[in-house]
Amino acid sequence: MSHACLTRRLSLAAALILALPAAHAADAVVSAATRANLTALSANARTDRFIVTYRDGSTQRANPSAAVQSVSAAMTRSGVTTATNGRSIAPAVSYQRKLGTGATLVRTSRRLSQTEANALMTQIAADPAVLHVQPDVLMHPVADAPFVPNDPNYVKYQWHMRGGDGTYETIGRDTTSFANLGGANVARAWNIADGAGVTVAVLDTGITHHSDIDLSLADAGYDFTSDPLVSGRATAGRISGGWDTGDWTNDPTYTDPVTGCVDPSQAEASSWHGTHVSGTIAELTNNGVGMAGVANKARVLPVRVLGHCGGYTSDIADGIVWASGGHVDGVPDNTTPVDVVSMSLGGSGACTADDVTGAAIAGAISRGVTVVVAAGNSNSNAANFSPASCPGAITVAANGIAGKRAFYSNFGPNVSLSAPGGGVYPNDASSGSVVDAGFIWSTGNAGEHEPTTENYIGMAGTSQATPHVAGTVALIVQARRTAGLPALTPAQMRSVLIGSARVFPSKPDQSIGGGILDAYAAVTKAIDPNTGSPDPTATQLSNGVAVSGISGYVGDSLLFAIEVPAGAKGLNLRTYGGTGDVSLYVKRDTVPAADGSDAQFRSVKPGNSESVVQTSPAAGIWYIRVFGVKDFTKLTISASFTAP
Repeated sequence: MSHACLTRRLSLAAALILALPAAHAADAVVSAATRANLTALSANARTDRFIVTYRDGSTQRANPSAAVQSVSAAMTRSGVTTATNGRSIAPAVSYQRKLGTGATLVRTSRRLSQTEANALMTQIAADPAVLHVQPDVLMHPVADAPFVPNDPNYVKYQWHMRGGDGTYETIGRDTTSFANLGGANVARAWNIADGAGVTVAVLDTGITHHSDIDLSLADAGYDFTSDPLVSGRATAGRISGGWDTGDWTNDPTYTDPVTGCVDPSQAEASSWHGTHVSGTIAELTNNGVGMAGVANKARVLPVRVLGHCGGYTSDIADGIVWASGGHVDGVPDNTTPVDVVSMSLGGSGACTADDVTGAAIAGAISRGVTVVVAAGNSNSNAANFSPASCPGAITVAANGIAGKRAFYSNFGPNVSLSAPGGGVYPNDASSGSVVDAGFIWSTGNAGEHEPTTENYIGMAGTSQATPHVAGTVALIVQARRTAGLPALTPAQMRSVLIGSARVFPSKPDQSIGGGILDAYAAVTKAIDPNTGSPDPTATQLSNGVAVSGISGYVGDSLLFAIEVPAGAKGLNLRTYGGTGDVSLYVKRDTVPAADGSDAQFRSVKPGNSESVVQTSPAAGIWYIRVFGVKDFTKLTISASFTAP
């Protein structure tokens, strides 16, 4: 395994319907319209919470059951329905609580679209007992402007922390400006979260002393390199502490054709790769020094798994287990729980749930730890690399400042999303003159072999894209804790990241996931109390439990969902029986379009017998859309997998 970075040095709701005289009916309609706030929801918003203010002395104000009965009748009149087992019924209404103002908060069994919510509120307001009704909308901090820290080289170099809105920037020593379309929009996220109280394990070359990084957990880390050639120590074995003592290969010890590990033409000085990655994640920010980090109040737990010549799979797997809270024989258990594991490393070979790395990652995920990994720098399909293809991992590709796939970045269906990794050349071309705008800038060291003087280094690679995502996960963890919301599972975390990613400015030449990381959008999405649950419009399926008696008409589009854990095998999504003709459209983590046009998998055979099978499915929420090619009756749907 190796980090394989490209480097450049420098010295980111039954209302009572009253029979009113005709002359008063029109007045009631006008009055109802003014009693409902129909302006609070945007076109794309959805809500399942409504605040109803009843008149003093009304039965509904005094009796929660009467209020629920009233809103339920309004729901029926509104025409809003939910498809359940082939039947259309009105969503249920439940009482939540009485507000300090005396208003009543109610909740519907699913979130309603703007049109549906407005139809419901209009009917609620038609009840003379109602003074006012409004949606219970989620407010957010007012943070329209990006936060600009006082770190002297932030503005000069760190394009990757900014918005990716097309602003032209001249980076570092460049004389040409470039439109920034590839930034991760971290600076706006800093108005909401900074990662305080979150710990990120960085499995890499370790960390060096640097005044711009919180090193309070450096000694609490661990060095898992065990072979002397890799560790650089005289004897075999592991030691405490996550320090980087250097990973150089440019001396005879490593270039010897018999006992060495590299060809002399590939020998390199020490990379200080772990220090660079750690800085991108958690470099101290707004301290008037150097540059900025994504989750700048988070703490890094350095775990050394790479050294001279790279790092062994066995050591890396043990590092994952240990960092995520598992036990490794011969090593004291980790007493510093982590929320995220970041791995900017990789090597050839597909990863399955049975592989040691896949098993280690599945273990970490089972303990609630999100694992973020690099796609790799071989301009190849990430399915052929590990840990990039390991089930359950969030795999990150690289883009440059122009928002294009970096020429070196791996790609394919295993990739979750892209993040700034640096394009090296102008406008993310595959060749040309190297520019400072082509790199990611963070902490480093000047030493050729052992560490010497701290400095700041430019690097490019999926190794650099990965810590942007890992840092954003840390921001999300802290933001949800602050908001009093439950932790997201790793699969839900992936869904948030993909669902909030910014659309690529132009179609990538190869598939590199759901879009470009947008840290602000991800954090904002994450603090929505409804985030983390499957889409409420989807009927939830249970593993191996068939749902029968489903009927519909030509053009109907019914949505189902099932959550698949990491390490599951043999996912089988089926429809069968009954009469008619349906097609099956499937997509992981996001809902497929009503016509299935953006589905990842599909089955479109004549009749009702359709299936989508995945031998080693990625963890997440799998959405299944049943589309009526013709009228259909008594259809059965099932979803099954072998649990890990």
